[in-house]
Amino acid sequence: MSSFPYPAFLHHRPVDAAAQRAALAAVGRCRIVPTSSYPGAADFREIVQMNVAQAHVGLTDETDGADPETLQTTRKARMKQGIAMAKTYFVETLQLDVTVVDVEVVLDARDVIQSDGCLASGLLDAGCDKIVVDGANRDALETAQIPKARLMGHFVYPHTDSRTRNGSLAVAFAEVQPFCDSVSVELSNPEAVTESVIQEIVQAAKALQLQISIVYNPNDYENPGDHAAMVGRVCQSFPEGQVRLALTDPTASQLGHAYAACLKTDRDDGLFATVVCTRNNEALGLVYSSTSSIVAALECGRGVYYSRSRNGLWRKGDTSGHFQVLHRLDKDCDGDALRVTVTQKGTPAAFCHLNTLTCWGTSRGLRHLEETLQDRLVSAPEGSYTKRLFQDETLLRDKLVGEAQELSEADTKAHVAEELADVLYFAMVRAVKAGISLDDAVAELDSRARKVTRRKGDSKAFRIAAGEAILKKAQS
Repeated sequence: MSSFPYPAFLHHRPVDAAAQRAALAAVGRCRIVPTSSYPGAADFREIVQMNVAQAHVGLTDETDGADPETLQTTRKARMKQGIAMAKTYFVETLQLDVTVVDVEVVLDARDVIQSDGCLASGLLDAGCDKIVVDGANRDALETAQIPKARLMGHFVYPHTDSRTRNGSLAVAFAEVQPFCDSVSVELSNPEAVTESVIQEIVQAAKALQLQISIVYNPNDYENPGDHAAMVGRVCQSFPEGQVRLALTDPTASQLGHAYAACLKTDRDDGLFATVVCTRNNEALGLVYSSTSSIVAALECGRGVYYSRSRNGLWRKGDTSGHFQVLHRLDKDCDGDALRVTVTQKGTPAAFCHLNTLTCWGTSRGLRHLEETLQDRLVSAPEGSYTKRLFQDETLLRDKLVGEAQELSEADTKAHVAEELADVLYFAMVRAVKAGISLDDAVAELDSRARKVTRRKGDSKAFRIAAGEAILKKAQS
Protein backbone atom coordinates (compact mmCIF):
# COMPACT_ATOMS: atom_id res chain seq x y z
CA MET A 1 0.00 0.00 0.00
CA SER A 2 1.33 3.45 -0.89
CA SER A 3 0.24 6.81 0.50
CA PHE A 4 -1.22 8.26 -2.67
CA PRO A 5 -4.59 9.85 -3.47
CA TYR A 6 -7.15 8.04 -5.60
CA PRO A 7 -10.65 8.80 -6.95
CA ALA A 8 -13.90 7.69 -5.33
CA PHE A 9 -16.66 7.80 -7.93
CA LEU A 10 -19.97 8.67 -6.28
CA HIS A 11 -21.72 10.27 -9.25
CA HIS A 12 -19.23 10.23 -12.14
CA ARG A 13 -18.30 7.38 -14.43
CA PRO A 14 -14.66 6.31 -14.01
CA VAL A 15 -13.99 6.95 -17.70
CA ASP A 16 -15.33 10.08 -19.38
CA ALA A 17 -13.03 11.36 -22.11
CA ALA A 18 -15.49 14.10 -23.11
CA ALA A 19 -15.21 15.57 -19.61
CA GLN A 20 -11.39 15.21 -19.66
CA ARG A 21 -11.51 12.34 -17.16
CA ALA A 22 -10.36 9.53 -19.43
CA ALA A 23 -8.04 7.76 -16.99
CA LEU A 24 -8.41 8.95 -13.39
CA ALA A 25 -8.24 5.33 -12.21
CA ALA A 26 -4.73 5.11 -13.70
CA VAL A 27 -3.38 6.36 -10.38
CA GLY A 28 -3.69 2.66 -9.53
CA ARG A 29 -6.84 2.52 -7.43
CA CYS A 30 -10.42 3.75 -7.49
CA ARG A 31 -13.63 3.35 -5.51
CA ILE A 32 -17.07 2.66 -6.96
CA VAL A 33 -20.25 3.47 -5.03
CA PRO A 34 -23.02 1.83 -7.10
CA THR A 35 -26.07 3.44 -5.49
CA SER A 36 -29.44 3.73 -7.24
CA SER A 37 -28.35 7.05 -8.79
CA TYR A 38 -24.97 5.79 -10.04
CA PRO A 39 -24.46 5.30 -13.81
CA GLY A 40 -25.14 1.66 -14.68
CA ALA A 41 -27.16 1.11 -11.49
CA ALA A 42 -29.61 -1.21 -13.26
CA ASP A 43 -26.75 -3.46 -14.43
CA PHE A 44 -25.40 -3.66 -10.90
CA ARG A 45 -28.80 -4.56 -9.44
CA GLU A 46 -28.98 -7.50 -11.84
CA ILE A 47 -25.65 -8.72 -10.46
CA VAL A 48 -27.02 -8.43 -6.93
CA GLN A 49 -30.16 -10.36 -7.87
CA MET A 50 -28.15 -13.17 -9.48
CA ASN A 51 -26.01 -13.56 -6.36
CA VAL A 52 -29.09 -13.56 -4.14
CA ALA A 53 -30.54 -16.28 -6.38
CA GLN A 54 -27.33 -18.29 -5.95
CA ALA A 55 -27.56 -18.00 -2.17
CA HIS A 56 -31.21 -19.07 -2.18
CA VAL A 57 -30.78 -22.26 -4.20
CA GLY A 58 -32.79 -24.93 -2.41
CA LEU A 59 -34.77 -22.35 -0.45
CA THR A 60 -37.20 -21.25 -3.18
CA ASP A 61 -40.08 -22.96 -4.93
CA GLU A 62 -37.96 -23.23 -8.07
CA THR A 63 -35.31 -25.46 -6.46
CA ASP A 64 -37.06 -26.76 -3.34
CA GLY A 65 -36.90 -30.56 -3.15
CA ALA A 66 -34.21 -30.96 -5.81
CA ASP A 67 -31.53 -33.59 -5.25
CA PRO A 68 -28.10 -32.46 -3.91
CA GLU A 69 -26.34 -32.87 -7.25
CA THR A 70 -28.91 -30.70 -9.02
CA LEU A 71 -28.65 -28.06 -6.31
CA GLN A 72 -24.86 -28.01 -6.58
CA THR A 73 -25.04 -27.70 -10.36
CA THR A 74 -27.54 -24.85 -10.08
CA ARG A 75 -25.42 -22.99 -7.52
CA LYS A 76 -22.33 -23.34 -9.68
CA ALA A 77 -24.17 -22.14 -12.78
CA ARG A 78 -25.51 -19.06 -11.00
CA MET A 79 -22.11 -18.33 -9.48
CA LYS A 80 -20.48 -18.42 -12.92
CA GLN A 81 -23.22 -16.26 -14.38
CA GLY A 82 -22.90 -13.73 -11.56
CA ILE A 83 -19.13 -13.50 -12.04
CA ALA A 84 -19.54 -13.11 -15.81
CA MET A 85 -22.08 -10.32 -15.26
CA ALA A 86 -19.71 -8.58 -12.83
CA LYS A 87 -16.83 -8.77 -15.32
CA THR A 88 -19.05 -7.24 -17.98
CA TYR A 89 -20.06 -4.50 -15.55
CA PHE A 90 -16.44 -3.62 -14.78
CA VAL A 91 -15.17 -3.81 -18.36
CA GLU A 92 -18.09 -2.57 -20.46
CA THR A 93 -20.27 -0.47 -18.17
CA LEU A 94 -17.47 1.16 -16.15
CA GLN A 95 -14.67 0.67 -18.74
CA LEU A 96 -12.24 -0.34 -15.99
CA ASP A 97 -9.34 -2.74 -16.46
CA VAL A 98 -9.50 -4.56 -13.13
CA THR A 99 -6.41 -6.59 -14.01
CA VAL A 100 -4.22 -3.52 -13.56
CA VAL A 101 -6.30 -1.10 -11.43
CA ASP A 102 -7.26 -1.94 -7.84
CA VAL A 103 -11.01 -1.38 -7.60
CA GLU A 104 -12.93 -0.98 -4.35
CA VAL A 105 -16.70 -1.52 -4.45
CA VAL A 106 -18.93 -0.16 -1.69
CA LEU A 107 -21.78 -2.58 -0.97
CA ASP A 108 -25.06 -2.08 0.83
CA ALA A 109 -24.94 -4.22 3.97
CA ARG A 110 -28.42 -5.57 3.16
CA ASP A 111 -27.21 -6.93 -0.18
CA VAL A 112 -24.25 -8.65 1.48
CA ILE A 113 -26.53 -10.32 4.02
CA GLN A 114 -29.30 -11.25 1.59
CA SER A 115 -26.78 -12.84 -0.80
CA ASP A 116 -25.12 -14.69 2.11
CA GLY A 117 -21.74 -13.30 1.06
CA CYS A 118 -22.05 -14.53 -2.55
CA LEU A 119 -22.09 -10.95 -3.85
CA ALA A 120 -18.83 -10.05 -2.09
CA SER A 121 -16.94 -13.15 -3.24
CA GLY A 122 -18.40 -12.92 -6.74
CA LEU A 123 -17.15 -9.36 -7.22
CA LEU A 124 -13.70 -10.36 -5.96
CA ASP A 125 -13.64 -13.31 -8.36
CA ALA A 126 -14.54 -10.88 -11.16
CA GLY A 127 -11.44 -8.79 -10.41
CA CYS A 128 -12.43 -6.37 -7.64
CA ASP A 129 -9.64 -5.74 -5.10
CA LYS A 130 -11.62 -4.83 -1.97
CA ILE A 131 -15.19 -4.86 -0.72
CA VAL A 132 -16.25 -1.90 1.43
CA VAL A 133 -19.06 -2.47 3.95
CA ASP A 134 -20.61 -0.43 6.76
CA GLY A 135 -18.25 -0.98 9.68
CA ALA A 136 -21.08 -0.66 12.19
CA ASN A 137 -22.95 -3.63 10.67
CA ARG A 138 -21.35 -6.68 12.25
CA ASP A 139 -23.78 -9.07 10.54
CA ALA A 140 -22.64 -7.87 7.12
CA LEU A 141 -18.96 -8.12 8.05
CA GLU A 142 -19.44 -11.69 9.28
CA THR A 143 -21.62 -12.72 6.34
CA ALA A 144 -19.15 -11.45 3.73
CA GLN A 145 -16.90 -14.47 4.48
CA ILE A 146 -13.92 -13.14 2.54
CA PRO A 147 -10.25 -12.74 3.57
CA LYS A 148 -9.46 -9.85 5.93
CA ALA A 149 -7.14 -8.35 3.34
CA ARG A 150 -10.06 -7.99 0.91
CA LEU A 151 -12.64 -6.43 3.27
CA MET A 152 -12.80 -2.83 4.48
CA GLY A 153 -15.03 -1.47 7.24
CA HIS A 154 -16.46 1.96 6.43
CA PHE A 155 -17.39 4.77 8.85
CA VAL A 156 -18.68 8.32 8.58
CA TYR A 157 -17.14 11.16 10.61
CA PRO A 158 -18.52 13.03 12.42
CA HIS A 159 -21.37 10.67 13.29
CA THR A 160 -24.13 10.61 15.89
CA ASP A 161 -23.17 7.09 16.94
CA SER A 162 -21.78 7.17 20.49
CA ARG A 163 -18.64 5.35 19.41
CA THR A 164 -17.59 8.19 17.14
CA ARG A 165 -18.73 11.11 19.31
CA ASN A 166 -15.98 13.59 20.13
CA GLY A 167 -13.96 12.35 17.17
CA SER A 168 -12.90 9.01 18.66
CA LEU A 169 -13.05 6.01 16.33
CA ALA A 170 -10.77 3.74 18.35
CA VAL A 171 -13.58 1.52 19.68
CA ALA A 172 -15.21 1.22 16.27
CA PHE A 173 -11.90 0.30 14.64
CA ALA A 174 -11.22 -2.34 17.30
CA GLU A 175 -14.61 -3.97 16.66
CA VAL A 176 -13.99 -4.44 12.93
CA GLN A 177 -10.39 -5.62 13.35
CA PRO A 178 -11.36 -9.34 13.49
CA PHE A 179 -12.86 -9.01 9.99
CA CYS A 180 -10.72 -6.39 8.21
CA ASP A 181 -7.13 -5.26 8.00
CA SER A 182 -8.18 -1.87 6.62
CA VAL A 183 -10.83 0.74 7.37
CA SER A 184 -12.36 3.68 5.57
CA VAL A 185 -13.56 6.96 7.07
CA GLU A 186 -15.68 9.45 5.16
CA LEU A 187 -15.39 13.08 6.26
CA SER A 188 -18.99 14.21 5.75
CA ASN A 189 -18.59 17.73 7.14
CA PRO A 190 -16.39 20.20 5.21
CA GLU A 191 -15.14 21.53 8.54
CA ALA A 192 -13.74 18.06 9.31
CA VAL A 193 -11.48 18.09 6.25
CA THR A 194 -8.48 19.39 8.12
CA GLU A 195 -5.00 18.03 8.43
CA SER A 196 -5.29 17.70 12.21
CA VAL A 197 -8.50 15.63 11.98
CA ILE A 198 -6.97 13.38 9.33
CA GLN A 199 -3.84 12.90 11.45
CA GLU A 200 -5.96 12.02 14.50
CA ILE A 201 -8.01 9.42 12.60
CA VAL A 202 -4.93 7.89 11.00
CA GLN A 203 -3.19 7.57 14.36
CA ALA A 204 -6.22 5.70 15.75
CA ALA A 205 -6.01 3.20 12.88
CA LYS A 206 -2.24 2.96 13.08
CA ALA A 207 -2.42 2.03 16.77
CA LEU A 208 -4.38 -1.09 15.73
CA GLN A 209 -2.12 -1.76 12.71
CA LEU A 210 -5.00 -1.03 10.35
CA GLN A 211 -4.51 0.57 6.97
CA ILE A 212 -6.92 3.43 6.33
CA SER A 213 -8.52 5.38 3.53
CA ILE A 214 -9.82 8.89 4.24
CA VAL A 215 -12.67 9.85 1.89
CA TYR A 216 -13.52 13.51 1.34
CA ASN A 217 -14.63 16.05 -1.26
CA PRO A 218 -11.66 18.02 -2.66
CA ASN A 219 -14.03 20.90 -3.41
CA ASP A 220 -14.16 21.52 0.34
CA TYR A 221 -10.82 23.26 -0.24
CA GLU A 222 -11.37 26.64 -1.86
CA ASN A 223 -7.72 26.95 -2.88
CA PRO A 224 -6.49 24.03 -5.06
CA GLY A 225 -2.92 24.76 -4.04
CA ASP A 226 -3.77 24.42 -0.36
CA HIS A 227 -5.44 21.07 -1.07
CA ALA A 228 -2.44 19.65 -2.95
CA ALA A 229 -0.08 20.87 -0.22
CA MET A 230 -2.19 19.17 2.47
CA VAL A 231 -2.20 15.89 0.54
CA GLY A 232 1.56 16.09 0.12
CA ARG A 233 2.15 16.64 3.83
CA VAL A 234 -0.11 13.72 4.81
CA CYS A 235 1.59 11.38 2.34
CA GLN A 236 5.04 12.43 3.50
CA SER A 237 3.99 11.89 7.13
CA PHE A 238 3.11 8.25 6.42
CA PRO A 239 5.64 7.08 3.81
CA GLU A 240 5.08 3.38 4.58
CA GLY A 241 1.57 3.65 3.20
CA GLN A 242 -0.67 3.42 6.27
CA VAL A 243 -3.02 5.99 4.75
CA ARG A 244 -4.65 6.72 1.42
CA LEU A 245 -6.74 9.75 0.58
CA ALA A 246 -9.81 9.11 -1.58
CA LEU A 247 -11.10 12.18 -3.42
CA THR A 248 -14.80 12.07 -4.32
CA ASP A 249 -15.50 12.76 -8.01
CA PRO A 250 -12.30 14.76 -8.57
CA THR A 251 -11.25 16.49 -11.75
CA ALA A 252 -8.06 15.36 -13.46
CA SER A 253 -6.44 18.59 -12.27
CA GLN A 254 -7.39 18.02 -8.63
CA LEU A 255 -6.24 14.40 -8.66
CA GLY A 256 -3.10 15.03 -10.71
CA HIS A 257 -1.89 17.91 -8.54
CA ALA A 258 -2.60 15.89 -5.38
CA TYR A 259 -0.73 12.88 -6.81
CA ALA A 260 2.29 14.95 -7.83
CA ALA A 261 2.38 16.54 -4.37
CA CYS A 262 3.22 13.10 -2.95
CA LEU A 263 6.31 12.75 -5.14
CA LYS A 264 9.81 13.97 -4.32
CA THR A 265 12.50 15.35 -6.61
CA ASP A 266 15.94 16.86 -6.12
CA ARG A 267 16.03 18.32 -9.63
CA ASP A 268 16.13 22.09 -10.04
CA ASP A 269 13.46 21.89 -12.74
CA GLY A 270 11.11 19.91 -10.47
CA LEU A 271 10.73 17.02 -12.94
CA PHE A 272 10.29 13.37 -11.93
CA ALA A 273 12.36 10.58 -13.47
CA THR A 274 9.92 8.19 -15.18
CA VAL A 275 10.37 4.65 -16.46
CA VAL A 276 7.84 3.64 -19.13
CA CYS A 277 6.94 -0.07 -19.01
CA THR A 278 4.75 -2.66 -20.68
CA ARG A 279 2.12 -4.69 -18.86
CA ASN A 280 4.82 -7.35 -18.53
CA ASN A 281 7.10 -4.86 -16.68
CA GLU A 282 9.52 -4.51 -19.60
CA ALA A 283 11.19 -1.10 -19.60
CA LEU A 284 10.52 0.78 -22.84
CA GLY A 285 12.48 3.92 -22.02
CA LEU A 286 13.42 6.63 -19.52
CA VAL A 287 11.57 9.95 -19.70
CA TYR A 288 10.57 12.77 -17.37
CA SER A 289 7.21 13.78 -15.96
CA SER A 290 5.88 17.01 -14.51
CA THR A 291 2.73 17.86 -12.59
CA SER A 292 1.18 19.15 -15.81
CA SER A 293 2.07 15.98 -17.74
CA ILE A 294 0.51 13.80 -15.02
CA VAL A 295 -2.68 15.86 -15.22
CA ALA A 296 -2.70 15.65 -19.02
CA ALA A 297 -2.22 11.87 -18.96
CA LEU A 298 -5.16 11.45 -16.58
CA GLU A 299 -7.26 13.70 -18.80
CA CYS A 300 -6.66 11.86 -22.08
CA GLY A 301 -5.70 8.30 -21.04
CA ARG A 302 -2.46 8.29 -23.00
CA GLY A 303 1.24 8.42 -22.25
CA VAL A 304 2.06 12.11 -21.77
CA TYR A 305 5.47 13.26 -20.52
CA TYR A 306 7.58 16.40 -20.27
CA SER A 307 10.09 17.09 -23.03
CA ARG A 308 13.18 18.91 -21.78
CA SER A 309 14.30 19.70 -25.33
CA ARG A 310 10.93 21.18 -26.30
CA ASN A 311 10.37 22.63 -22.84
CA GLY A 312 6.77 21.47 -22.83
CA LEU A 313 4.38 18.53 -22.83
CA TRP A 314 5.22 15.54 -25.01
CA ARG A 315 2.13 13.60 -26.03
CA LYS A 316 3.71 10.39 -27.23
CA GLY A 317 2.47 9.51 -30.72
CA ASP A 318 1.08 12.88 -31.81
CA THR A 319 3.67 13.10 -34.60
CA SER A 320 4.89 9.50 -34.96
CA GLY A 321 1.56 7.72 -34.57
CA HIS A 322 3.15 5.48 -31.93
CA PHE A 323 0.81 6.53 -29.13
CA GLN A 324 0.39 4.71 -25.83
CA VAL A 325 -2.67 3.54 -23.92
CA LEU A 326 -2.16 4.53 -20.28
CA HIS A 327 -2.86 1.82 -17.70
CA ARG A 328 -1.28 2.83 -14.43
CA LEU A 329 1.07 5.17 -12.56
CA ASP A 330 3.24 3.91 -9.69
CA LYS A 331 5.90 5.56 -7.55
CA ASP A 332 9.04 3.77 -6.46
CA CYS A 333 9.92 2.88 -2.87
CA ASP A 334 11.52 6.30 -2.22
CA GLY A 335 8.76 8.30 -3.88
CA ASP A 336 11.20 10.08 -6.20
CA ALA A 337 10.54 8.22 -9.47
CA LEU A 338 7.51 7.11 -11.47
CA ARG A 339 6.69 3.99 -13.42
CA VAL A 340 4.12 4.48 -16.17
CA THR A 341 2.55 1.25 -17.42
CA VAL A 342 1.27 1.45 -20.99
CA THR A 343 0.39 -0.54 -24.08
CA GLN A 344 2.58 0.71 -26.91
CA LYS A 345 0.77 1.15 -30.22
CA GLY A 346 1.98 1.57 -33.79
CA THR A 347 3.09 -0.61 -36.70
CA PRO A 348 5.37 -1.90 -35.45
CA ALA A 349 4.72 -1.03 -31.80
CA ALA A 350 7.76 1.17 -31.17
CA PHE A 351 8.59 3.47 -28.27
CA CYS A 352 12.07 4.33 -29.52
CA HIS A 353 12.72 6.83 -32.34
CA LEU A 354 14.81 4.06 -33.96
CA ASN A 355 11.54 2.15 -34.50
CA THR A 356 12.20 -0.54 -31.88
CA LEU A 357 9.89 -1.42 -29.01
CA THR A 358 12.41 -0.29 -26.39
CA CYS A 359 15.22 2.24 -26.25
CA TRP A 360 17.61 -0.60 -25.43
CA GLY A 361 17.61 -2.19 -28.86
CA THR A 362 16.25 -5.52 -29.98
CA SER A 363 13.95 -7.38 -27.63
CA ARG A 364 15.04 -10.66 -26.08
CA GLY A 365 13.38 -13.80 -24.76
CA LEU A 366 9.63 -14.23 -25.10
CA ARG A 367 9.09 -10.71 -26.44
CA HIS A 368 11.61 -11.37 -29.23
CA LEU A 369 9.84 -14.65 -30.01
CA GLU A 370 6.49 -12.87 -30.10
CA GLU A 371 7.77 -10.16 -32.46
CA THR A 372 9.37 -12.79 -34.73
CA LEU A 373 6.18 -14.85 -34.91
CA GLN A 374 4.06 -11.75 -35.57
CA ASP A 375 6.34 -11.01 -38.52
CA ARG A 376 6.25 -14.64 -39.70
CA LEU A 377 2.46 -14.67 -39.59
CA VAL A 378 2.55 -12.11 -42.40
CA SER A 379 5.77 -12.87 -44.24
CA ALA A 380 6.82 -16.50 -43.63
CA PRO A 381 7.68 -18.22 -46.94
CA GLU A 382 5.56 -21.12 -48.13
CA GLY A 383 6.86 -24.45 -46.87
CA SER A 384 8.58 -23.04 -43.79
CA TYR A 385 7.89 -24.86 -40.54
CA THR A 386 6.32 -21.84 -38.83
CA LYS A 387 4.08 -21.27 -41.87
CA ARG A 388 2.94 -24.90 -41.66
CA LEU A 389 2.08 -24.47 -37.98
CA PHE A 390 0.04 -21.34 -38.70
CA GLN A 391 -1.85 -23.07 -41.50
CA ASP A 392 -2.30 -26.60 -40.12
CA GLU A 393 -4.36 -26.52 -36.92
CA THR A 394 -4.09 -30.28 -36.43
CA LEU A 395 -0.29 -30.18 -36.64
CA LEU A 396 -0.12 -27.33 -34.13
CA ARG A 397 -2.49 -29.11 -31.74
CA ASP A 398 -0.51 -32.34 -31.97
CA LYS A 399 2.78 -30.54 -31.29
CA LEU A 400 1.33 -28.75 -28.26
CA VAL A 401 0.09 -32.03 -26.78
CA GLY A 402 3.30 -33.89 -27.55
CA GLU A 403 5.63 -31.23 -26.17
CA ALA A 404 3.49 -30.85 -23.03
CA GLN A 405 3.85 -34.59 -22.41
CA GLU A 406 7.62 -34.38 -22.88
CA LEU A 407 7.77 -31.48 -20.43
CA SER A 408 5.81 -33.47 -17.84
CA GLU A 409 8.26 -36.37 -18.19
CA ALA A 410 11.51 -34.36 -18.22
CA ASP A 411 13.69 -35.42 -15.28
CA THR A 412 16.67 -33.03 -15.20
CA LYS A 413 16.91 -29.24 -14.95
CA ALA A 414 18.41 -28.99 -18.42
CA HIS A 415 15.76 -31.26 -19.92
CA VAL A 416 12.94 -29.34 -18.23
CA ALA A 417 14.33 -26.05 -19.59
CA GLU A 418 14.56 -27.50 -23.11
CA GLU A 419 11.04 -28.90 -23.09
CA LEU A 420 9.64 -25.74 -21.52
CA ALA A 421 11.20 -23.71 -24.35
CA ASP A 422 9.50 -26.03 -26.86
CA VAL A 423 6.11 -25.66 -25.16
CA LEU A 424 6.50 -21.87 -25.04
CA TYR A 425 7.35 -21.76 -28.74
CA PHE A 426 4.29 -23.73 -29.82
CA ALA A 427 2.08 -21.91 -27.31
CA MET A 428 3.24 -18.56 -28.72
CA VAL A 429 2.46 -19.75 -32.26
CA ARG A 430 -1.06 -20.53 -31.07
CA ALA A 431 -1.33 -17.15 -29.33
CA VAL A 432 -0.04 -15.08 -32.25
CA LYS A 433 -2.34 -16.91 -34.64
CA ALA A 434 -5.28 -15.98 -32.38
CA GLY A 435 -4.12 -12.36 -32.04
CA ILE A 436 -3.21 -12.79 -28.36
CA SER A 437 -0.16 -11.00 -26.95
CA LEU A 438 2.06 -11.63 -23.95
CA ASP A 439 0.40 -8.65 -22.28
CA ASP A 440 -2.99 -10.32 -22.74
CA ALA A 441 -1.68 -13.42 -20.95
CA VAL A 442 -0.22 -11.27 -18.15
CA ALA A 443 -3.61 -9.58 -17.73
CA GLU A 444 -5.30 -12.98 -17.41
CA LEU A 445 -2.78 -14.13 -14.79
CA ASP A 446 -3.26 -10.92 -12.81
CA SER A 447 -7.03 -11.39 -12.99
CA ARG A 448 -6.82 -14.93 -11.62
CA ALA A 449 -4.67 -13.75 -8.72
CA ARG A 450 -7.63 -11.71 -7.43
CA LYS A 451 -9.99 -14.68 -7.12
CA VAL A 452 -11.05 -15.95 -3.71
CA THR A 453 -13.09 -18.93 -4.94
CA ARG A 454 -10.83 -21.80 -5.93
CA ARG A 455 -11.59 -24.94 -7.91
CA LYS A 456 -10.42 -28.35 -6.73
CA GLY A 457 -8.07 -28.53 -9.70
CA ASP A 458 -8.47 -32.24 -10.39
CA SER A 459 -7.40 -33.61 -13.76
CA LYS A 460 -10.08 -34.01 -16.43
CA ALA A 461 -10.47 -37.56 -17.66
CA PHE A 462 -11.86 -36.58 -21.06
CA ARG A 463 -8.90 -34.26 -21.69
CA ILE A 464 -6.43 -36.99 -20.74
CA ALA A 465 -8.19 -39.44 -23.05
CA ALA A 466 -8.10 -36.97 -25.95
CA GLY A 467 -4.41 -36.31 -25.36
CA GLU A 468 -3.59 -40.00 -25.23
CA ALA A 469 -5.41 -40.52 -28.52
CA ILE A 470 -3.30 -37.79 -30.15
CA LEU A 471 -0.08 -39.27 -28.78
CA LYS A 472 -1.05 -42.76 -29.86
CA LYS A 473 -1.75 -41.53 -33.38
CA ALA A 474 1.63 -39.78 -33.50
CA GLN A 475 3.41 -42.99 -32.47
CA SER A 476 1.68 -45.18 -35.06
